[in-house]
Amino acid sequence: MRVISTRYQSEGVTSYELGAVDSTDLPDWSAGAHLDLHLPSGITRQYSLCGDPANTNRYRIAVLEIPSGRGGSVEAHRELRPGVVVETGRPRNAFTLVDAERYLFLAGGIGITPLLPMIHAVEREGREWDLVYCARSARHFSFVDEVQALNADRVRFIAEDVDGRPDLGAVMTASGGAAVFCCGPAGLMDALTAKMSTAGRLDELHLERFTATSIPPVHDEGSATFLVELSRSGLEVEVTPNVPVLEAIRAAGVAAPSSCEMGMCGTCETKVLAGRVDHRDDLLTAEERRQNTSMMICVSRAASPRLVLDL
Repeated sequence: MRVISTRYQSEGVTSYELGAVDSTDLPDWSAGAHLDLHLPSGITRQYSLCGDPANTNRYRIAVLEIPSGRGGSVEAHRELRPGVVVETGRPRNAFTLVDAERYLFLAGGIGITPLLPMIHAVEREGREWDLVYCARSARHFSFVDEVQALNADRVRFIAEDVDGRPDLGAVMTASGGAAVFCCGPAGLMDALTAKMSTAGRLDELHLERFTATSIPPVHDEGSATFLVELSRSGLEVEVTPNVPVLEAIRAAGVAAPSSCEMGMCGTCETKVLAGRVDHRDDLLTAEERRQNTSMMICVSRAASPRLVLDL
C-alpha cells in the first residue's frame, strides 16, 4: 500500500490516504472496519477506516499522535509521507452498522473516525441520523467540513472548554428509538453505558473502544496457575499468575499471531476445544462469551484448571 496524501485534521490528528501500489481497486470494506497498519519499525497498530466505503481505490485512516503512547502514533506521524510504501492487513470489522430506522452517533475526539463512514452510509440510504460530536476545544474537532457537508442540520458540536461536558441524559432522551453508536474516551463511553443500562436500553448501544477496559476477573481461578493443552502441537503449557497465555505458549516455542495485545483487535483469537474461559477482552459479545468457543489469548485466562486450545 502506498501513502497517497496526508492532511492535517485537527490538533494532533493527521489523516492518511492509502492506495494500492499498482493503482488497482482495494478490497471492499464496510462502515466500522479497521485496518492493521504494519509500520516500518515492525510495529503493528490498528486504525479505523474513516473514508467513504463507496470509494474503492482509497483507504483513509486518521492518527492521533500520543507522545506518551506505545510508539505507533509517533512513528506514523514521523514516517508516513506521500510515496511511502507500507504493509497493511485486509479490513476487518467488529463494529458493524446495524439496520435501524434512526441512528444517534456520539463521538468524542478521535472517536469520530469509525463513525464517519457510518454517517456516509446512512445519509446515502436516506436514513434519519444525528451526530453529537464532543471534543476538548474547537481545535480538537476533525473532519468538520466533511461532516457538515453531509448534513449540517444533523450535527451538534460540543466544545467542552466552552460548552461543558455533554448532558448524556438529554442526549438519551432525544435518542429514543434510535440505534446508538458511540466511540471516544473511556469516561464518555462508561458514563453512556451506565445511563443506557439504567434505562434498560443496553441492547440499543454499540461501542468501539480504542483503549482496553480494566476487566476484573470473573472467577478467582482466572488469576491462578492453570494448564493449557495445545492440541495440534501436542504440548502442555503451565500458565502462571500474571503471565498471559500468549506469552506462555510462545515461551514453549509455539508461534501465535498477535497485534494489539490488549484484547481489542482479534488477531490472537484462538479456538477453545475444552475448558472454561475467563474472558477479559473488549471484542467478544456476551453471546460469544457464553458460547465459550474462542478466546483472546493475549488477555483472557482460564476459569477452569485446564484449557485445550486449537494450536
